[in-house]
Amino acid sequence: MCGRFVSNTPPDELARFLRAQAPDPGTALDPSHNIAPTQLVHAARETRGVRRLDSLRWGLVPSWAKDPRTGSRMINARAETAAAKNAFRSSLTKRRCIIPADGFYEWQRLEGSKHKQPMFISHPDAEPFAFAGLWAVWHDRDDLDPDGEPIELHSCTILTCAANTAIAEIHDRMPVILPDDTWEFWLDPTNTDAEAMTELLVPAPAETIRMHPVSTEVNNTRNDGPHLIERLQTH
Repeated sequence: MCGRFVSNTPPDELARFLRAQAPDPGTALDPSHNIAPTQLVHAARETRGVRRLDSLRWGLVPSWAKDPRTGSRMINARAETAAAKNAFRSSLTKRRCIIPADGFYEWQRLEGSKHKQPMFISHPDAEPFAFAGLWAVWHDRDDLDPDGEPIELHSCTILTCAANTAIAEIHDRMPVILPDDTWEFWLDPTNTDAEAMTELLVPAPAETIRMHPVSTEVNNTRNDGPHLIERLQTH
């Protein structure tokens, strides 16, 4: 799974990287080295032929959900079953996004210890990952805007797949990382073939992964800052 990640590239640079329009002034998110579920995240999506970098809440809330807290249980969607799950099927067909990340964390079990060692995972060239994501819109019937319309909540989830050989050393799952030559096809909402989309949801090559141990400070979601991704010095 992917339960915590880093986004410290400035929004305008992320937009250029994803070949998308930058966020409107005042809506761009601040950098974070410890993004947790239910927080806002950057996501590129395409509507009416325009690719934009938007802000979505992490944790997909299906349109039929009774409560937005449902999203806290849907931060990830398994690539192997997304097309069959009621919560994700519609989004896989027509509401896909790319969630950029400068890296993510995974926790390695330590032999003979109850504690786990957090690892920071990033690209060897220090460029952002492009996570495959799904998004949805939920309407809050109990909270109306000034025009009397239900408030919309736009949310997302990160698709995961079996780990590649690099990640498998510490965990059996990893986020789906899309190569840039698949972005146009993935984001095009007119492509509604779920089977074709599922074929893209495969592990990234092991050579696109590097990782190192980091401080257990990352375990606390209140902690943030670039020191969280620094290599832990061991003796």
